[in-house]
Amino acid sequence: MICEFCGGKTTKKKVKRQHWLKGKLYIVGNVEAEVCKECGERYFHATTLDAIDRYLLTEHAVKDYLNVEVVSLG
Repeated sequence: MICEFCGGKTTKKKVKRQHWLKGKLYIVGNVEAEVCKECGERYFHATTLDAIDRYLLTEHAVKDYLNVEVVSLG
């Protein structure tokens, strides 16, 4: 696949993804993505994103919890 931003080639990799669902933020590991070798832009297939939604909407194991600050610049 070719990157829309820089024209570089992408390769399949397993990455972490920030994923919002129903007002909650999740960090999901081991997600397949196409990652640009030049600029690092990541592309996720719709089927992958749908699978994440389905997984999070069911009972699932939680690996860890993080405290996250929410701030505003204005």
